[in-house]
Amino acid sequence: MPKRVPLRHSLVTRLLVTSVLIAVAAIAATAWLATTTATRAITQERGQSLTDDKGVYDMLIGYAATHADWSGAPALIDARAAKLGRRITLMTGDRAVIADSGPGGPSLRGARPSAEVDPLDLDLGLTGGTERIDARVVGPFKVAPADRNVLDKMAADQLNCLRKVSLDAKVVRLPSGRPTTTLTTPDPDGVASRCRQELAEATTKSEDKALTTLGQSVARCLGVQNMVGVGIRPDFTTYMYKVPQRDLPRTQIAAAQELLDVGATGRVSGCVEKSRQAQLRPYVAPPALLFVTNPATGTDQTTFTLSGENRTRVIGVTGAVLLATILATVLAGRRLVRPLRALTVAADGQTTAPVSTHDEIGRLARALNDSASRRDRAEAQRRAMVSDVAHELRTPLTNIRSWLEAAQDDLAPTDAQLLGLLHEEALLLQHIIDDLSDLAAADAGTLRIHPEPTPIRDVLTQAVESHRGTAHAAGVELVSLVRGDPVLPADAVRLRQLIGNLVSNAIRHTPPGGTVTVAAHQGTITVRDTGIGIAPENLPKIFDRFWRADESRSRATGGSGLGLAIARKIAEAHGGTIAVESEPDHGTLFTVTLPI
Repeated sequence: MPKRVPLRHSLVTRLLVTSVLIAVAAIAATAWLATTTATRAITQERGQSLTDDKGVYDMLIGYAATHADWSGAPALIDARAAKLGRRITLMTGDRAVIADSGPGGPSLRGARPSAEVDPLDLDLGLTGGTERIDARVVGPFKVAPADRNVLDKMAADQLNCLRKVSLDAKVVRLPSGRPTTTLTTPDPDGVASRCRQELAEATTKSEDKALTTLGQSVARCLGVQNMVGVGIRPDFTTYMYKVPQRDLPRTQIAAAQELLDVGATGRVSGCVEKSRQAQLRPYVAPPALLFVTNPATGTDQTTFTLSGENRTRVIGVTGAVLLATILATVLAGRRLVRPLRALTVAADGQTTAPVSTHDEIGRLARALNDSASRRDRAEAQRRAMVSDVAHELRTPLTNIRSWLEAAQDDLAPTDAQLLGLLHEEALLLQHIIDDLSDLAAADAGTLRIHPEPTPIRDVLTQAVESHRGTAHAAGVELVSLVRGDPVLPADAVRLRQLIGNLVSNAIRHTPPGGTVTVAAHQGTITVRDTGIGIAPENLPKIFDRFWRADESRSRATGGSGLGLAIARKIAEAHGGTIAVESEPDHGTLFTVTLPI
């Protein structure tokens, strides 16, 4: 019986916690959205007086932007209040009355203002714009009449430039007295920018002092006043200019330049806005609170309360959503975990896992079954290989032991012949061990090759010459044929080992009087013999480890049964292939193809 998963590690628990967190987040988001929507609705309702006639706010902003105090506001307020049939009151921040269209009416000290009138900090919800400073606030940036002629000439030149590139525009004079051009036709190719640079950056004597003061204030705000100079263009964008410095690290100058190059960052634009507000404050009326109320009651007629019944309903719905989420999660989790538990039981019992679905769990079950099948095959191969290795090592070890025991019992003389026999058996053991080591390295992916341009003719010549004596002793003619002078990227030592294994195998299976031919052409190397050949049913097995055609495992043909397996691994390590063609009594052809 498999051990149960601890509750804290259970998939159901994690699924439940995740679902509850998602539900809580969804409920919180819904509550926030509902609260925000209700608040917005209340705000809109409270400002209904301004929505009906937004001109009240605009009128007072326009007055404040062009006057340094509120002395002329009462007359404007009385006229607008009479027209709207509402009570309009203007107060200071500490609720001192500046102007009131209903003197003697109810107190407004506890009421909420409809808006705050400040031309340097506009209510964007009412204006619908993006600039917090009203464009009508000019202050020290007003262009003197004597300087306007120069700017007007630039504007006229710019207008002519635009018309030359087939664009229509008109000249508009800003509240500061500066002229500017406004396109009246589309400019999809952006060619208008060629004509605007001079006017946009030109300043007059009446503006220079104010812009210089503003630049110094922005530099202090950014903390770079001792590093670089901050310049302000007429459109209040910033740029940096160098000033004489002594012993100032380059890193500080680079940091200041990087800050100003970004330009559009909130910090730079915030400092420009803050500095402009401080510079323009003396030229505008002080901030004031605006109240638009009912003339009789003095209230803004906005009420909103959350009753006990509403609170109970909200709590009940929230609890029901959480409960439904928990139940649905538990049911879904149990359904999800059930097949997983079946997979666990199958894995622990090493049995076939049931495949009941086609989803991810079904794929997992199939993968586990495939893994178990591969494990069984690998285990069978491991057992067979252990048996083969034991058999291959047992024969030479038995021979060595027998000769040594015979020598100990004085049954065999300890002469050169005995030492030669022992040495031959030891070499056979060493050959088997080396072959097993090469195969283990290939299986582990550590069979390293070091390819370099290698003349194939030299490799074949060395491999053939090293087996010339063995071929002669077996009565086999060994022939080498190389067309051209191919050079391939290969590891010469490993390639010689590959060819040597094929040649050795061919010599062993070729009767006296036969021929073994080693040939090469471009990236193809072939080893052909006129030996006994291989039966068709045995061809798929010849690269298996320890496989030999003689099922009795006799050593009539010698070898360990590992040479061809190693040859294939070496070919694959070079990125090549090895193939075999054979017919019984008609010889065998091995073809090695290497990448050129």
